[in-house]
Amino acid sequence: MKFRYQCSECGAFFDLDPALNTCPDCRKNQKENEPLRGVLEVRLEGDLPSSGNLSYNMLPVPREFFPSLPDVTGKLWQPARLRKEMELPRLFIMNDGSNPTGSFKDRASVLVSAYAKQCGIDSIVLASTGNAGSSMSGIGAAADQKIVLFLPETAPPAKLIQALQYNATLYKVAGNYDMAYELSLEYSEQYGGMNRNTAWNPMTMEGKKTISLDIFSQLGEKAPDRVIVPTGDACILGGVYKGFKDLLQYGLIKKMPKITAVQAEGSSALYRAWQKGSFDLQSSRTVADSISVDIPRNGYTALRYLKKFNGDVITVTDEQIIEAQAHLSCGSGLFTEPAGAAAWAGLRKMHHTIDKDETVVVLATGSGLKDTATALKGVKMPGRSIHNIQDIRG
Repeated sequence: MKFRYQCSECGAFFDLDPALNTCPDCRKNQKENEPLRGVLEVRLEGDLPSSGNLSYNMLPVPREFFPSLPDVTGKLWQPARLRKEMELPRLFIMNDGSNPTGSFKDRASVLVSAYAKQCGIDSIVLASTGNAGSSMSGIGAAADQKIVLFLPETAPPAKLIQALQYNATLYKVAGNYDMAYELSLEYSEQYGGMNRNTAWNPMTMEGKKTISLDIFSQLGEKAPDRVIVPTGDACILGGVYKGFKDLLQYGLIKKMPKITAVQAEGSSALYRAWQKGSFDLQSSRTVADSISVDIPRNGYTALRYLKKFNGDVITVTDEQIIEAQAHLSCGSGLFTEPAGAAAWAGLRKMHHTIDKDETVVVLATGSGLKDTATALKGVKMPGRSIHNIQDIRG
């Protein structure tokens, strides 16, 4: 097979090159405070191999360059109690909290790591709200690569600790994710290394597409009718679309699933653009830190996908996210982080509009242990400690 970059905006083709991140022509139109212009996607050309792992066959980096880790692949859960409660007998949850560092972001990190290794680059730089940083740090540790992180100072401590355990170089930024993003680009320009920033590095979305390939494989080589995706910068959303688009290209599925992007009300730039047709800048604030962004870097590409394939975007409140996190935990045994709970909150909000015969997949993007402070808001801690069994009876 042959792999090339294609600009998602003007359609121009380019050879794969670690120094190329966005389309040179479309990038000239980049304005401040808007999503990236000229996002590059990996275009597959030629015949698909008839044997071997589907995900590896559809990725542009040979398997020999991947770090020595277990395969990064989520697992589909079949939540019997919640299926009955929601009256959706074909409901599934894709749990990416079981990945090596406990989050969906391992999908992108492992491909970026492999591509850097193939290109002889041993340093990777990125900005993150927390999960991408801890993910890249863990993957980098396995691959013997230096990882430099820029994280907002408000990132949950568990994610900071995890990255430091992997011996990453960590800079806490006195600002939000968007400021961290810009600082990381400045750093990589001055000091070198591959920049892993979401949407900026084409391999991030290419790695994230593997969730669609896993869903397809685990459903018995079938596409679901609907996928519900927690959305911040819209790179996961773009990756989900990209994976199913590749399957369509090779005739492995017949139609694109209906994809619903779920945003927190306090971080709803894509939703506002979906409603109005253009992006504006508003400060984000939500308990779901993984999807808290002012500027969705993959926003333009995501909007094009949503319009082309008849997707939609909805919002949920922080209260609904916290309630959904506890509801999913006690109803299925799956404890997911607030971003994953946002997708579940989206399903709860809209499940009465879904046909009972539909196969529905909800993405749970990371372990709930990533942010226990938010999870604590949805439960009640015991008021006092007991000394003996008689204290219970009293």
